[in-house]
Amino acid sequence: MYYIRTWLLFTLIYLALTSNLEPLNLLTGGIVGVVVLTLIRPPLESMSPRNYPSSILGAGRYILILIYDLILSGIQIARLVLTPSLPIKPGIINIPSQCQSDLGAALSAHAITLTPGELVVEMDTDRNMYTHVLDATQAPTYVHDAQEMRRELLDQIFP
Repeated sequence: MYYIRTWLLFTLIYLALTSNLEPLNLLTGGIVGVVVLTLIRPPLESMSPRNYPSSILGAGRYILILIYDLILSGIQIARLVLTPSLPIKPGIINIPSQCQSDLGAALSAHAITLTPGELVVEMDTDRNMYTHVLDATQAPTYVHDAQEMRRELLDQIFP
């Protein structure tokens, strides 16, 4: 029953994003729901109904913070690129994931990679993310706080 509800939720999210209720799109939404459910396979024991409200609030906060970071980083990168001297000091830094689950670590790496100017190039077995940044001198101070906040939100979303 749990998988049917989760599949239905993914299908409804797909249909809401496409805003198209034609029969072929309904079928596509169902297939996308099955594929997503197969890929992430959330554990049943951690998904109790008691966790839903805090997970939903955590997911909303995570998305808002991610959007804010994307906009702010995009502005900073545009400013760097438009500066004639191009004041960058690129390098690769180590960011410990600190997430409990593989899914949390993967989503954290995804959030870092989405941010302009940062790219996770490798993740080792201890969930350390080796990340290419445009300014390796300032990144370590910012990264630790941002990763700690991301880890707390992902642990709230996926208890």
